[in-house]
Amino acid sequence: MPMVGGADGLGEWGVCDPAEPRNQRTRASIVVEGEDGQRLLVDAGPDLRSQLLACGIGRVEALLVTHGHADHIMGLDEIRPLNRSLGDVIPVYTSAETLAELRARFDYVFRPSTAPMFYRPALAPHEVMPGQVVTIAGMDVALFRQDHKVLDTLGLRIGGFGYSTDVVALPEESLAALEGVDTWMVDCFQRTPHSVHAHLEMVLGWVERLKPRRTVLTHMGVDMDWAWMQAHLPAGIEAAYDGMVLDIPL
Repeated sequence: MPMVGGADGLGEWGVCDPAEPRNQRTRASIVVEGEDGQRLLVDAGPDLRSQLLACGIGRVEALLVTHGHADHIMGLDEIRPLNRSLGDVIPVYTSAETLAELRARFDYVFRPSTAPMFYRPALAPHEVMPGQVVTIAGMDVALFRQDHKVLDTLGLRIGGFGYSTDVVALPEESLAALEGVDTWMVDCFQRTPHSVHAHLEMVLGWVERLKPRRTVLTHMGVDMDWAWMQAHLPAGIEAAYDGMVLDIPL
C-alpha cells in the first residue's frame, strides 16, 4: 500500500487515508524469534531490505517460504547480508512446488556458497509438506495446507501462534491444526469477497469457530483503512501494521 498508479502518480489508495502512516503497508512477511533468540524469517518479498532495516533485524537462522508468488519471494537476493551476519548458508523450508519455483527463478542461491564473503545469497533447500512438524531455528513448526485457489500455500503454527497468509479456504484438517491457538495472524484482503484471498466476513467466521484470544489481520488491500478498522472491528480482532511486535507464548 499504496498500489503504483493514482491520478497524480503518487499511488492508488482506494478508501485508505494516505495521511495515516499505518495505511502505508509493505508486502507480508514476519520474523518469529524463539526463547533462545534464534529467528525464523517467513517469506522474502520485494520490500525485504527496507523491512529488515526498519525493524532492526540483521540476522536470521532460517527461512520458510509459504508459496512462490512474487510478493513473497522476490526479495531473496537480500538474503546475502543475512548470510554474512550468520556466517553460514541459511536453510530454506518450503514445499516441493515452491522449491521448484525458487530453483527456476533463483538458481544461483542454491550453488555452492562463496563464504565467508557471500558474493551471492546461499540457501540450503529443505522440502517440507503440510501435516509435518519440523524443528526450524530451534522451534517446532507445525505446517498445514491452505487453499489460495490458484495454488496451495503453507500455514504454520508455533506453540500458541498461528500464521495464515494468502488463503481463501481452510480445509477441515487445517482448521483442526489451529484449534486452541492464542494469537492468529490471518490474511484479510478486503471487506467483500475476493477470488483468492480471505475477506472480512470469512475471517470472522473462522474466528467464531477457533476463538483465538487475539486475531491480527494481514495482507490487506486498499479497501482496509486503518481508521475504519479501528472503529468497526470486533473486540479481539485488530489490524497489523509495519513494524508490529507481538509477544506470544510459543
